[in-house]
Amino acid sequence: MRIGRIASPDGVAFVSIEGLAGDSPGDGTAREIAEHPFGTPTFTGRQWPLADVRMLAPILASKVVCVGKNYAAHVAEMGGEKFEDLVIFLKPNTAIVGPNAPIVLPTTANPVHYEGELAAVIGRPCKDVQAARVAENILGYTIANDVTARDEQRKDGQWTRAKGHDTFCPVGPWIVTDVDPSDLDLRTEVNGELRQHSRTSMMIHDVPAIVEFISAVMTLLPGDLILTGTPEGVGPIEHGDTVNITISDIGTLTNPVVRKGR
Repeated sequence: MRIGRIASPDGVAFVSIEGLAGDSPGDGTAREIAEHPFGTPTFTGRQWPLADVRMLAPILASKVVCVGKNYAAHVAEMGGEKFEDLVIFLKPNTAIVGPNAPIVLPTTANPVHYEGELAAVIGRPCKDVQAARVAENILGYTIANDVTARDEQRKDGQWTRAKGHDTFCPVGPWIVTDVDPSDLDLRTEVNGELRQHSRTSMMIHDVPAIVEFISAVMTLLPGDLILTGTPEGVGPIEHGDTVNITISDIGTLTNPVVRKGR
């Protein structure tokens, strides 16, 4: 099942995305879900052609928990050391934007980098989850871009400001509930040029290990996003660029880039 969130002529709604030929919107249909998508969704009976609605970020997260340094080749390209334990940090939920929404570069931040990532969406409240039971607590998977002001990251010595700007967490285009996250193909393109290409099987810590670690620290709530780390190939984005992140069996997240004030 593909779960999305849309703005339609009748308001904002969670929907099931149906009738797609592949992983692109095409001529699909948005079928309205009653209330929320957790558990077993029910439907209102209303539906719209995808061409007549605007796709929003597919979930409203109470928090965004991110994993750093989870691909060895990315650790090497950044000149850092590999840690035995996971490195986690938070992005504010105000950083979330949906597909086709602009990534707004702050006037003073330079360079700003893209980071294509697989994101897990939590499906029910959970704490101290064992790795073997992680799948029971996940609604599905989507695509995220952990946008980072690299100069602020270096200057501050920690990551909150650099990764917390509004629009610095594009997510979408939808959540897929029946995908196996263990070996998905991940590609990031800027203006059609391939910049990142890896597989989720290259993660140092897999999804079950990640959720077990994070849930030992904090309670996870329905809709919370967990960004699982980015592979090698990160680089700058500039005003006028377009970023496409594609993950097999999920789809493509597309966002234009604009400089604030231009």
